[in-house]
Amino acid sequence: CIIITKSFESSFSLFFFSLFLCSPQSLSCGLQARFVSESLYKEGDVIIGGLFPVHVEAPEPYHAFTQIKQISRCQGVDLRSYRWLKTMIFTVEEINRDPVLLPNITLGYLVADTCLAEGTTLSAALALVTGQEGTVLGAECSRAPMVPVIIGDARSSASIVVADTLGVFDIPMVSYFASCACLSDSRRFHSFLRTVPSDAFQAKAMAHLLHLLDWTWVGVVAGDDEYGKSGVQLLLKELENTKICVDYLEFIPKSHSQSRIRQTVESIQSSTAHVVVTFAIVPDIKVLLKEVVAWSTSVLFFDPASSSLLAGTIGFALRRADIQGLGAFLAQLSPVKQPNEPFVKDVWEELFGCSLAQDWQPSSKTPKCTGSENVEKHGRIYTDVSQLRVTYNVYKAVYAIASAIHNMMACQPVTAYDHLCSVFLLQLLHYLNAVNFTTPVGDLVYFEGNREPSASYDIMNWHIDESGAVNFVQVGQFDAAKGPGQELNINLEKVVWGGGWVPVSVCSASCLPGTRKAAQKGKPVCCFDCLPCAAGEVSNMTECVRCPERFWSNTERTRCIPKVVEFLSLQDTMGIVLTVLSVTGATLTTTVLAAFFHHRDTPLVRANNSELSFLLLVSLALCFLCVLVFIGRPAPWNCMLRHTLFGVSFVICIACVLSKTVVVLVAFRATLPGSNLMQYFGPIQQRAGIFLCTLVQVVICLLWLLLAPPLPTESAGGELGARVILQCTMGSVVGFVLVLGYIGFLAVVCFLLAFFARKLPDNFNEAKFITFSMLIFCAVWIAFVPAYVSSPGKYTVAVEIFAILASSYGLLLCIFTPKCYIILLKPEKNTKKNMMPR
Repeated sequence: CIIITKSFESSFSLFFFSLFLCSPQSLSCGLQARFVSESLYKEGDVIIGGLFPVHVEAPEPYHAFTQIKQISRCQGVDLRSYRWLKTMIFTVEEINRDPVLLPNITLGYLVADTCLAEGTTLSAALALVTGQEGTVLGAECSRAPMVPVIIGDARSSASIVVADTLGVFDIPMVSYFASCACLSDSRRFHSFLRTVPSDAFQAKAMAHLLHLLDWTWVGVVAGDDEYGKSGVQLLLKELENTKICVDYLEFIPKSHSQSRIRQTVESIQSSTAHVVVTFAIVPDIKVLLKEVVAWSTSVLFFDPASSSLLAGTIGFALRRADIQGLGAFLAQLSPVKQPNEPFVKDVWEELFGCSLAQDWQPSSKTPKCTGSENVEKHGRIYTDVSQLRVTYNVYKAVYAIASAIHNMMACQPVTAYDHLCSVFLLQLLHYLNAVNFTTPVGDLVYFEGNREPSASYDIMNWHIDESGAVNFVQVGQFDAAKGPGQELNINLEKVVWGGGWVPVSVCSASCLPGTRKAAQKGKPVCCFDCLPCAAGEVSNMTECVRCPERFWSNTERTRCIPKVVEFLSLQDTMGIVLTVLSVTGATLTTTVLAAFFHHRDTPLVRANNSELSFLLLVSLALCFLCVLVFIGRPAPWNCMLRHTLFGVSFVICIACVLSKTVVVLVAFRATLPGSNLMQYFGPIQQRAGIFLCTLVQVVICLLWLLLAPPLPTESAGGELGARVILQCTMGSVVGFVLVLGYIGFLAVVCFLLAFFARKLPDNFNEAKFITFSMLIFCAVWIAFVPAYVSSPGKYTVAVEIFAILASSYGLLLCIFTPKCYIILLKPEKNTKKNMMPR
């Protein structure tokens, strides 16, 4: 059964309770002794409990529930933890000397060793709050000490166990080193407070630092306890929204199994990650990496032989402070002056590597201690007050309790409903949550809504000097109070790296410009291959993005450049060549026209209907010159003019040639007896025929321009659209076909008539030259159709221009070369006699 008793002191209302175990054989209840390895006690009006892992190896647990007076002791002294214990005693004495803080109250203490194990920690905590028999040292006591508040524990897992147990009775706990974020649960741990920031901030700070240094591929090693598991969970949660991946996650077993430790080491060595993040307490990390420790300012296990491994280490340390007088207080340790004080003998032997045993023998491997060794000079980490961080948390915890008692004694209610100073434990818990004071060091101390301080860390860098000694240099700070984005401040110029340069820890190197990331199957997102971007895309080294409209990627796929606008222009070689051919053809045609006009009265010119010849030459000149409209940047006016000018000019040419051919046929038919055909094919009829033929083409062109005119358009061309091709659309395929079809129809009719008239008896029969010219004309335009359809971009226009020039040159050369030869080179043949039939 559990009996809760109350006792009241005269000075102020106190609420103490004790746990008694009632024997079923008797109605009387007696105080059951609890196992506490060793403890220190000082009488006072208010006794503050303390839990410190002075030893790190707990004895084997007992299975029999019996009253035990003598038990095996814990082993392995932790000098740093003993310094924390002595700091609590120092702080209590400092407060007792303060005439203002608690003027009428004397603080006492009862501190116990937890042996770094959950079981012994819980036993020690229960012994503190219930009292114990036989283990309290010092003056004779009339009653067992009672503890209303406990400072501790150092470990998160042990603090959880104790807080779960004592929280039922609203006994406050103020931890100085239990940083597990799980302890922020206000429902489960409503009586738990701490002066150390939650691991949630430490994980956030680590994630910020990894991101700042571009370490995207890391390994994580944690202790197999609440601190390690919670820290890893928080870190992984912080990394979810970043591009940082974890290669491996290893837990250090509490059994320190060699096979498991070897497996963890192999994971570290085989990994490509060059950065390892650790969440573990000192003994665990010592087993794994021997001299590597969890907190960045611990040199307890530092070995110069490991300097190459530890050089450049970066860690987050609690805020440092200087506590006046603490160093001198710690140096007072003496087994001569304190022969019966617990822990002194073990600490002294650990400090100086000697023995204080009464039965020491000269043959022993360990030298005998004199008891007069210089602690201040050779105190190692115990007397080292240059890095007081966890120690300062102990200091603040004691002052927080004293400040809460001070406020409670003033009986100032915390809330509107808190107007009674009657229940001490509940009042103490309330006032602890509401403390707001400044320590003698000058720091403001208060607990936020989750009963913990605002997070503030020093970023420390391990500097190894020539002798192999480690020096901790502060290179930055993390302060959560500064707000998002401003918490982390680090001076990278002060950081000394182990290899002399900033380590690179990535699974895959950053992709070069012009490439994109492609995830590797079955691997984290930090592992990827780099693939080149497709044409028309550029890379931001993460993914490829399409270039905007009218832009294209350069060869390296690094930037978008304006697309090359392509059209047949006078700046192109092809454009220049075609222009020269056009102008040359027009010039030759004009020259022939001039020669014919100059010799217009000669029999040769008159015999071949000089009027038709002049009209044919003019239309041929237009055919040559219409090519110039096809060259240049497409615009609405030139797109509509191109095929109109081309179609009409060629119809005039063919119509003139057709008229010449018909006249030749009719002329020979008219020489037959009784024939009077020439009266129907006189000059007027010839002009009318040419006009009618041309009018049909003009109507077709007008309808085309009115219903669906050709207009300039842009289309993608080149390599997957690397260029913008400017060209004129047909507007109407039917209109284009009708224009070409009509020209072809006239050309075929002309070819057939000329073919029939080629053997008529005449010294200068023009029909055979017309036949040859029409044959060339038809061949060119038959070949034009497939070439036009299959040619891309500006070459489509070039093919059409070539067809125009080829057919024009064919007409000019085939029809007029023989005539010019006679007119200019053989004028003696240019007589009427020679023009007559044989």
